Amino acid sequence: MRTLTLTLAAVAITAAGMAGGFLAGRSGLFGDSASMPTAAPVPVAAPVERQVLYYRDPSGLPDYSPVPKQDAGGRDYLPVYDDQEAELAPPSPPPSGRGRILYYRNPMGLPDTSPTPKKDQMGMDYIPVYETGAGDDAGIVAVSPQRVQVLGVRSEAVQERALVRSIHAAGTVAYDERRTFVVTTKIGGWIERLLVNATGETIRRGQPLMQIYSPELLLAQQEYVALREATAGAQGSGDDVSARLLDGALRRLGALDAPEDVVQALQRGGGPQRTVTLRSPYAGTVIDKPAVEGMRFTPGDTLYRIVDLATVWLIADVFEQDLAAVALGERAAVTLKAYPGRSFTGRVAFIYPSVGGDTRTARVRIELANPDGLLKENMYATVEIAAPARRPAPAVPLSAIIDSGARQVVLIDHGDGRFEPREVRLGTRGDGYAEVVEGVRAGDRVVTSANFLIDAESNLRAALQAFTAPAAAGPAAGVEGGR
Repeated sequence: MRTLTLTLAAVAITAAGMAGGFLAGRSGLFGDSASMPTAAPVPVAAPVERQVLYYRDPSGLPDYSPVPKQDAGGRDYLPVYDDQEAELAPPSPPPSGRGRILYYRNPMGLPDTSPTPKKDQMGMDYIPVYETGAGDDAGIVAVSPQRVQVLGVRSEAVQERALVRSIHAAGTVAYDERRTFVVTTKIGGWIERLLVNATGETIRRGQPLMQIYSPELLLAQQEYVALREATAGAQGSGDDVSARLLDGALRRLGALDAPEDVVQALQRGGGPQRTVTLRSPYAGTVIDKPAVEGMRFTPGDTLYRIVDLATVWLIADVFEQDLAAVALGERAAVTLKAYPGRSFTGRVAFIYPSVGGDTRTARVRIELANPDGLLKENMYATVEIAAPARRPAPAVPLSAIIDSGARQVVLIDHGDGRFEPREVRLGTRGDGYAEVVEGVRAGDRVVTSANFLIDAESNLRAALQAFTAPAAAGPAAGVEGGR
């Protein structure tokens, strides 16, 4: 009974409270309804944190960074989140004529493929790989436009050029053999007095060199004088035998190379001279002087060696592989360490008929004018021989050639980050270009910078794809598509 009473009391109190609250709300006892207590809020799930893929240039330039950075003006790079990458990425037209997409590969060349489009941790799209049979796309290396910009790829159109090939060689200065002379005599005797007694002296033609005593020449003079006197006494007798003997004696003096002044003195009635003056028959510079005052000489002994230095030779050693480009009459520019900043010009005068067995070089003779006497024997020189090409031909810059030793390859730029390695056969090189005999045509665009990086990247991709080939045997035969 007591329990029932307590229960009824609780119900009555509850009902009274609810009625009072209703009346108080109606009468504004608790003020404005906005200030009334409300029910506890329903808990809401925490917002999902957005992931930053990369940071882009605030000016809209195609420059990106994986970490926060600032541009040259101090402005912060703008973050690009995973939910807005699709909005910022420029639309790329679907490739045509490449067949269906087999799979998607990692843009950085990592061994990771996907059957559906996806992005890597940097937000870069995976590159589609198309089925084979795409025709012109077979063998093309595809690089993303962002990667092309980072690598600094530059290309140039192939043009026809008449190349001037410069052949470089080293050589030494030598005397002109056709202007080298030896002073000797046909008689024997002694040097009474030496008038030119120093090596290196420059002499003129007819200049006295020495005074000599020659018993043989003295005897020939005495014989001429005796016949002359005999002929003078026989004049008017009609006997011409003495005249013929006198003429023979005069001829003997000429055969012994008797000085001209001595012969003329004898013909004028002079007597024989014990010592005679030997004069130089040549002009030039004394480069050797075996003659010494007081020495005895015999017929044929070398007394002086004289060379005319108005013209000298440069003997250049040209490599065997460059020999075919050298021709007679071609211009050559010569520089010497003795005269830096100065160049001497000559012409190819002769190509020697042999090649050195050890050096595999051929000697080429270049004639140089030497009016000032600056060029001296055995001076070391470098020579550049200009060998112009015979006709214009397609040529590519030397920087565009990837030379492995066994073959030469250039990268053809097809645009949109698509490059085709193409083997070429080269010809003449010169002026920073190489003639292409086979492989490219005029108008093709070849990569001139960063081609080694593209080649290295493509080789790396091929190696990495080889590791993933067992896991993706079907797509392994595909052709990559450009982004």
